[in-house]
Amino acid sequence: MKLIAESGSTKTEWALVENNHLVQRVFTEGLNPYFQTRREISRSVRLGLPESFFRKRLEQVYFYGAGCSSLEKKNIMGASLVAQFRTPIQVESDLLAAARGLFHCEMGIACILGTGSNSCFYDGKIISKNVRPGGYVLGDEGSGAALGKMFLSDVLKNLAPLVLINAYYDKFRITPNELMDSIYNHPFPNRFLAMTSYFLANYLEMDYVNNLLMNNTRAFFTRNVSQYNYKNYPIRFVGSMAYNFSKVLHAVAEEFGVKIDVIEETSMAGLIEFHSMTIDEP
Repeated sequence: MKLIAESGSTKTEWALVENNHLVQRVFTEGLNPYFQTRREISRSVRLGLPESFFRKRLEQVYFYGAGCSSLEKKNIMGASLVAQFRTPIQVESDLLAAARGLFHCEMGIACILGTGSNSCFYDGKIISKNVRPGGYVLGDEGSGAALGKMFLSDVLKNLAPLVLINAYYDKFRITPNELMDSIYNHPFPNRFLAMTSYFLANYLEMDYVNNLLMNNTRAFFTRNVSQYNYKNYPIRFVGSMAYNFSKVLHAVAEEFGVKIDVIEETSMAGLIEFHSMTIDEP
């Protein structure tokens, strides 16, 4: 039996797989070694997963996560997981999860649009080119966090429609000062920002909201996708923003002269298939 996990900044999807079939799936909070210590990750895993997960005889744990691109961060995550599962651990980035899940062993441009955003050219085996995402402060165009920054900045400056401003403050029962405090003084501000996308999903008929979404997605294409040879390879997307706002994504892609053939909410189904096709190598 194998355990495959794919983690973004907001949630982690865990799948127990036996004979290449899904046995059990569980969702826990997101894990990210950029924001959490080894001890915090271990505690989150232990408290989040059912006790039965730790009693299984696992051949291998494959963990794909946001923030797991450098060797240092992979080691932090790996040490945390080994302490809990006592079995071989392979830690890779969520971007490689997207590439493997979307393309398996074929070439193409894999993109993530979720709480954060990222992209790469995948040659069928490895990520051979990656435009740095920049994170929620310096980049993450097209993501929920970037959308949240755009909208909440307008809210604070009274540039958004008044009906939206009032609806936001009422729904989240928050004041402008508390909003600022949540961004600058609380953990995981990117998660807080990304929550805005679920709020705005209820107002898609408003031109203001549609323009925000279109401009946010255009920024992703302009600053990320356009740096690849994007007209000569398939482009596929994964993530909550890509999935929930797929109409906007398709419309912007058409502006850039490309057609997206696959949009998935998560990488898990593709990862299960990928690991059924390949031998257990890093």
